Amino acid sequence: MGFATVSDRYSAEEIEGFYATGQWQPETLTDLVEQQVAVRPDRVFLTDDTTSLTFRELRDRGLGLAVGLHRLGIRAGDRVAVQMPNWSEFGVIAVALSRLGAIMVPIMPIYRSDDVSYVLRTAGVRAAIVPESFKKFDYLGMYTDLRAECPELTDILVLRGTPGRVAADGVHDFAGLVVDVPAADAAAEIGPGVGPDDPITIVFSSGTTSRPKGCLHTFNTLACGSRLLAQAFGYTPDDVQFGPSPVTHTTGLVTSIVLPMIHGAGSHIMEAWEPVAGIRQIRERGCTVTVNATTFLQMLLDAFDPAVDDLGRMRLWVAAGAPIPAAIIERAGSAVPGLQVLSLYGRTENVTTTTCTVRDEPVRSLTSDGRPLPLQSVKIVDEFGDEVPRGQEGDIAYKGAMHMLEYIGNAAETDALFTPDGHSRSGDLGTMDADGYVRVTGRTKDIVIRGGMNISVRQVEDMLSSHPDIARVAVVGMPDPRLGEKVCCYLVPAAGCTAPDLAGIREYLLGAGLAIQKVPERVEVVQELPTTATGKIQKHVLRSMIAETLSTQNA
Repeated sequence: MGFATVSDRYSAEEIEGFYATGQWQPETLTDLVEQQVAVRPDRVFLTDDTTSLTFRELRDRGLGLAVGLHRLGIRAGDRVAVQMPNWSEFGVIAVALSRLGAIMVPIMPIYRSDDVSYVLRTAGVRAAIVPESFKKFDYLGMYTDLRAECPELTDILVLRGTPGRVAADGVHDFAGLVVDVPAADAAAEIGPGVGPDDPITIVFSSGTTSRPKGCLHTFNTLACGSRLLAQAFGYTPDDVQFGPSPVTHTTGLVTSIVLPMIHGAGSHIMEAWEPVAGIRQIRERGCTVTVNATTFLQMLLDAFDPAVDDLGRMRLWVAAGAPIPAAIIERAGSAVPGLQVLSLYGRTENVTTTTCTVRDEPVRSLTSDGRPLPLQSVKIVDEFGDEVPRGQEGDIAYKGAMHMLEYIGNAAETDALFTPDGHSRSGDLGTMDADGYVRVTGRTKDIVIRGGMNISVRQVEDMLSSHPDIARVAVVGMPDPRLGEKVCCYLVPAAGCTAPDLAGIREYLLGAGLAIQKVPERVEVVQELPTTATGKIQKHVLRSMIAETLSTQNA
């Protein structure tokens, strides 16, 4: 499988400009680790609920794993899937794969066989690193079964596994692959690495169409976002990042790993979000900055008791994935004096589109999702790609040094992103004011945003359309005070059939391998769906209907 290069995406003049301005730099992730070891070897870089790694330990274990993977046959350009909770081993894996030049394919832990199989086949995954089990789900069993339909998947590495269960052919104990070998010998065995403009990861979008798309990034496209976000956040080596968001997706990967690594800071990743435990861990670990979905802050404030709780050194909470309600910022200011709340808008394709900064007036986070980062360009465009007047709604489009190289295996979708002047359409609607601040107002994509997670309604509809008792189906978002939106399913029963209830829908979709977060949480049975004259389902009508129904019920 051949991939696009930086020269396919950017002109020679653009590449030269990115380096000249420091947006791109010649160091790889491996180089940065070595630099941090030289300056602060015993500084704790990464902690999870139970373990910790200094920069030196991260370097040594990452190099040892690189040797083990090399002996297993993993080479530069091979794709390695990583599906795991927020465990410290992720940092070791990232360092090892970067040193080998293998391409990481992170997969969020909530995904099940339907989504996982698609990612493995689309990316051509050669090996997978997974827990034996987590939250009572058998990941090893799932991947063992998936090898039958994913022939390129030959090896499974098991994290924190039970001895004896990893004895099957092609199944390996992760810890046993970390070789204790001197650095010079390791380098000689592995050979030269790759550069900062070679592919380092394929991050799949959350699925804003029927299937997620694989976004190919280099280290420089990811690191550029981290370098610029550090300016926005006033970041220093004294900071400790708090990461409840999955490290196996863009937000966690960039802000919990790359951002603190570049700046010699620390990072604490939380295995599974729970607000009471989150409050305690923030304080105990000395966390100062976090970037996550708005719903995390809402849940934390619901659990926070100013009389007994405190967030220690926490100075900055950056909320993304949905606009921040004014009441949330007011509650945060009252409950946690000194905590600054910022809004941010990003996407897998280009890391960060806009953000508020520590230097902005607080009102900006109430009224906008920030401005473009330095040296980046954002426009609001019409259907032809032309910029619309300030204040007018249109598609939010980005151009700059953080953009992915391509959607892998999907040249048509990649080409369709760009306007004539090279801005990448997001599919999200927004406006821009006279000062350049952007407000996300809606979306052209058919998705539900549940707690910051984009859910493809097309995927859910496609799966339900094969249900024998359903004639027609439409899935929309319904308002939810905690998560922003939840998934609501409108269905028309097949002739002579009884419509399945919510429990039946849940059982059917989970049995088909759908992630539980994507399963509808409400079912509305109707005799017909509202349509246009051409037969297109009017989703806006359904969204209005369910919003009114919920409003009446809650009155």
